[in-house]
Amino acid sequence: MIINSTELQNNFGKYLMLAAHEDIIITRNGTEIAKLTAVRDASTENTTMMEQVREKAQEYSSDGKKATFEEFLELQKESEERYEYIDGEIYLLASPKTAHQIAITELFGIFYNFFQGKKCTPMVAPYDIELRRSQESINMVQPDIMIICDLEEKINEQDYYKGVPSLVVEVLSNSTRRKDMIKKLDLYMSCGVNEYWIVNPENKEVTVFLFEEKNITNNTTYKNNETVQSYIFEGLSAEIRRIFRV
Repeated sequence: MIINSTELQNNFGKYLMLAAHEDIIITRNGTEIAKLTAVRDASTENTTMMEQVREKAQEYSSDGKKATFEEFLELQKESEERYEYIDGEIYLLASPKTAHQIAITELFGIFYNFFQGKKCTPMVAPYDIELRRSQESINMVQPDIMIICDLEEKINEQDYYKGVPSLVVEVLSNSTRRKDMIKKLDLYMSCGVNEYWIVNPENKEVTVFLFEEKNITNNTTYKNNETVQSYIFEGLSAEIRRIFRV
């Protein structure tokens, strides 16, 4: 990731957290002047979720070429496959495995019951969410689960939602690990999502991030017999044993 020195000074906490996942190159007047990078202990081999960001996980299906948003929409129209569009790159969404789908099913059931009679609505993929870093920088993603609290106000005439979910859940797979833990974390944080759950079936862990003013202000990892707790929805919780029952 490349940022200028002013952006680093204004959002140091955000980029300090992101540096645990990838190197941050700092520029001044267009010239690279420094690099913010994580300290890595070569003598230990921890397998926690946050450290797996450093693995050379297979990039989820992308040819690495930049495309316009219009080209992405045209591809979507012509294909029956599912795609996402993040920072100019088009990604094919692969078919998920059983543990991935069970985690989604369990969490959606918990969310559905919790939000009965409340304003917010849980939604499940496939469901396009359009996120803008700026007026020109448009992204299109399909989170595994999302909690939407302004559905009625943000539905357009074509019946598409054009707001920002309050809470987003992504369930990791080997092919999406790097995307979900780096690219999507930054995208959701930058575009106004308040809370992000990263669900890891391999390690049977859930990490919950709280975003405020486009920065990470808190995060907690839950595992073993613990119960995941939402930061923004009081009383919303999920037992780890129930999420990962296989």
